[in-house]
Amino acid sequence: MALIKVPTSFNIEVEFEIPEFYKRLFSLLIDVLMEIVYLFIATKIMRAITENYDFTDDDSMYDLSAIGMLLILPVMVYHVVLEITMNGQSIGKKIMGIRVVNENGGRPSISQFLIRWLLRVSDLWILAILFILSTRGMAGSVETGFLLLAALAFLVTDIVLVVSSKKGQRIGDILAKTILIRISSKASIEETIFQEVEDSYTPSFPSIMQLSDRDINAIKSILETSRKKNDHSMAMAAADKIKNHLQIHSDLDPYTFLDVLLKDYNYLSVK
Repeated sequence: MALIKVPTSFNIEVEFEIPEFYKRLFSLLIDVLMEIVYLFIATKIMRAITENYDFTDDDSMYDLSAIGMLLILPVMVYHVVLEITMNGQSIGKKIMGIRVVNENGGRPSISQFLIRWLLRVSDLWILAILFILSTRGMAGSVETGFLLLAALAFLVTDIVLVVSSKKGQRIGDILAKTILIRISSKASIEETIFQEVEDSYTPSFPSIMQLSDRDINAIKSILETSRKKNDHSMAMAAADKIKNHLQIHSDLDPYTFLDVLLKDYNYLSVK
């Protein structure tokens, strides 16, 4: 299992497991299968609609093109919508136990998800072209052949980068500054810095709001890693740095202190 060390904003390195290539491949195949199933249904709908269209009418052709674009839209936005709403996971990633995070181990921003998506042209192009071929019969088109070759070339480039790069990043990940990590099969889909806090809760350290979301993500990553590795010194180092930075005095043990900080942040951030 490949491991990478990610420096946090507290100058403490946190280890993450890079998923094996086969997990990424199976994740992609599952997602592509989901998209193909949808495209099969969309193609049936498109063919049913075209039966009542007059192809000699320009307005009808424009309408038909608009309908085709609407039908293919769910496939085009499949990855970005699911990754944003499912905390860095698509259906395939969820099944294979992998997730997209930023290079600090936290939840990527929407702009990072968008950059990954905009550079995810390989499998999307292939599926889009297959949809066009099945509905309009452009099999002999030189342009279609060129697009297929370009999409395949981009896909091969991504595969080479994933296999050869230290962090297993494809082109979109490199530019978006994101990585794919392996998560526990028992992990919750709500693995973010956010957690439910009762309304009656009283914050102990309000100064936690001086920290950024990136800092809070780092605290959560350090806390999870130190518990997983039973590394008390890592948790203590993080707790000491936070206390010094925020001028906090507390006798709580490091784990409890970091837990309280996360609860305080969650409570205060929504009030």
